[in-house]
Amino acid sequence: MEKVMNLIKPKPDPKQILRDWQRKLRQECRNIERQIRDIQKEERTVQKAIKEAAKRNDMVSAKALAKEVVSARRTVNRLYENKAQMNSISMHLGESVAVARTVGHLSKSAEVMKLVNNLMKAPQMAATMQEFSKEMTKAGVIEEFVNEAIDNALDSEDMEEEIDEEVDKVLTAIAGETAAELPEAVRKERIKVPAQKASTSREEEAIAEGVDDEEELEEIRARLAKVRS
Repeated sequence: MEKVMNLIKPKPDPKQILRDWQRKLRQECRNIERQIRDIQKEERTVQKAIKEAAKRNDMVSAKALAKEVVSARRTVNRLYENKAQMNSISMHLGESVAVARTVGHLSKSAEVMKLVNNLMKAPQMAATMQEFSKEMTKAGVIEEFVNEAIDNALDSEDMEEEIDEEVDKVLTAIAGETAAELPEAVRKERIKVPAQKASTSREEEAIAEGVDDEEELEEIRARLAKVRS
């Protein structure tokens, strides 16, 4: 019965399959663009918070926020790379149309397989590309493969040092700009060594302010994590 149904059921048009895949890829690219815009919008909020912290001379909070900026920018860079790879897949699929016209079916593509495999390693794209992989394997465009573990080629200490350098650059750029906007008298006051003695009321005020800053910092981190996921 199954053989009879296969004979009755028309074979899927290779060109239509390719068009469907390209349409899905374009949709994913639009999703990435929207995600990038959300992250960049949130980054502007974080930059504003860094300036506020710099005005209070709270460089601990400013540096913590600068790390969030660096993390957000790295995520955006990865998303741009994902988008570029998906555009490459779409381009290679478009080139496969001419071959499909000649042979009547979709042919295997080592380049598409390589790109799909790379995207499956990206956390933001893993689920989507897993589905693409199944469809393309079934259509004979790529071979079935086991997703490899992400290669952590960079040494963790080197990566940490690189991140610290980026954080310092962000902090210098934003906090430095903020310092330049402060009145001359305020800038001179901040250069002075803080007095060893401080009143009890001032200490209590600083502690209370620190609690508020920490709560704000956690809220910002949560919002950034949400738009990056």
